[in-house]
Amino acid sequence: MTDRQKRQHLKTLGLAGMGLSLWSLNGCSSVSAVATSSSDAADAVLWQQADAIIAAIAPTAFAKRDFVITEFGAKVGIDSSDAINAAIAACAAAGGGRVVVPAGRFNTGPVHLKSNVNLHLQKDAVLSFYPEPERYLPAVFTRWEGVELMGYSPLIYAFEQENIAVTGEGILEGNGSNSQWWPWKGQWKHTPWQLDAKTDQANTRTPLFDMAEAGVPVAERVFTENYLRPPFIQPYRCKRVLIEGITIRNSPFWLINPVLSEDVIVRGVNCVSHGPNSDGCNPESSNRVLIENCLFDTGDDCIALKSGRNNDGRRLATPVQNVVIQDCMMRAGHGGVVLGSEISGGARNIFARRCRMSSPDLDRGIRIKTNSVRGGLIENIYIRDIDIGEVKDAIVINFFYEEGDAGQHLPQVKNLHISNLRVQKAQRAFLLRGFERAPISGVSLHHVQFNQTASLGVLENVAQIDAVDLTLNGEALQL
Repeated sequence: MTDRQKRQHLKTLGLAGMGLSLWSLNGCSSVSAVATSSSDAADAVLWQQADAIIAAIAPTAFAKRDFVITEFGAKVGIDSSDAINAAIAACAAAGGGRVVVPAGRFNTGPVHLKSNVNLHLQKDAVLSFYPEPERYLPAVFTRWEGVELMGYSPLIYAFEQENIAVTGEGILEGNGSNSQWWPWKGQWKHTPWQLDAKTDQANTRTPLFDMAEAGVPVAERVFTENYLRPPFIQPYRCKRVLIEGITIRNSPFWLINPVLSEDVIVRGVNCVSHGPNSDGCNPESSNRVLIENCLFDTGDDCIALKSGRNNDGRRLATPVQNVVIQDCMMRAGHGGVVLGSEISGGARNIFARRCRMSSPDLDRGIRIKTNSVRGGLIENIYIRDIDIGEVKDAIVINFFYEEGDAGQHLPQVKNLHISNLRVQKAQRAFLLRGFERAPISGVSLHHVQFNQTASLGVLENVAQIDAVDLTLNGEALQL
């Protein structure tokens, strides 16, 4: 590599103007290094920042006290909602501990966690949530597709709590199906349900988005007829959150959705849900997040990082930041590692490494989706050591998602670096679509292999890509 190439490489990584001193992350110590002529050494220094983010996450800790829900009246096969919430209240009042769900299938409505409580599902435990919308009232302060409102309670919800967890080897069953919750989506793919215009989510979605654009206070965003499905697990404005070990099935909507939260760990979770909008893990406007050793087999994006939609995202102006994704497996889904589309608050300092993706039903591998109505600054995104077995589109940056170029908030991508990406089989290597007035730039691709790939794909309004060692079907690829 020539000196000029080395300088360009460091510039692309966002390090040249900082003398190889990495940015100081909110809540994380900065990492610095002396200048080096080796791009590999620069990468190594850069990835120390991912380790620094992990080290800076404040962990949960719980008292060694157990509150078994059967001791509060929970029984297999009956409504155990009151017993579960009584156990949570008792646990919180005692200073915290574990609320234990033993083996068996227990039925419940919404579960609201309190500070210092670990909801723990033992092996062979199933917590089965009723698919009856009226049980998820009264309305709570929540966020739906990046817009705040007073809406249905998430199935497991926590608001402004600290030191909370959902752990264990058990199963959380959302009971979303072609007859419950999911039909509110309306038209979707092959639409395996009878369409009903009266219950289509558009009846609530459209007026909610209009309210947000008009600046209507959140307390007034209330709907007598609400057809917006709740997420499964949503910690809202929480600190120190752990979700570990469990299996989540058949969610009404997004599965794991930390919003405006800090110090979040999602570890060893199986996300299996093939309904509409069954995103696996969607951290929104959250800081210091670790997602590791998880399985995603979903009906929408596996992991999607978000920060609010349009005016509402700009009102809160809180990016999703300091996120590490590692050692995960992605199967079916609209995208493996995704940023957007509700990204108006921006995204920065995102790291993904050592992930495997493969499925004939995996639409995209690495995906950024936004538009000029969303806007948002997406910067310092680093992805390496990714193996993709089978995918439709390997790398996607799409500025024309949904509304396309219909607004005045130009999306920006800065310092997106992908290295050591191996794609075994793809229909298209790229789908890169920028605007003529705002082309895609700030992207570097190093040591990327596309094997058994039908076509190069689409490169539209792409101003600059720093490409090193790209191959397409065994042949060197020049962009």
